[in-house]
Amino acid sequence: MKTSRYTEAQILAILRQAEGGMPVAELCRAHGMSSASFYKWRAKYGGMDASMVSQMKAMEEESRRLKRMYNVGTTSAASYMSLMRRRAA
Repeated sequence: MKTSRYTEAQILAILRQAEGGMPVAELCRAHGMSSASFYKWRAKYGGMDASMVSQMKAMEEESRRLKRMYNVGTTSAASYMSLMRRRAA
C-alpha cells in the first residue's frame, strides 16, 4: 500500500487551519495537495484529535491482525480437508 506524504499530525493541522476559516483552495496550494485529498481527509479525520487518531490506528491494526489469523486458519482447514479427501479416495 502506498504511504502518505503527510503524517496524521500534519493532516490534523491542515484540517484545523480549514476550520479556522482558511479557504480550501488556498490550503491546497500552500501544502501542495489536491482538493480531493483534503475532502477525503476531512471525511476520515474530521472532528478527531490526536488521541482518537491513535485509537483508530490501533483498531485498524488489530482488525488487520485478526483478518490474517482468520485467513491462515481457513487456509489450514481447507488444505487439511483436501488432504483427508485424497487419503480417503
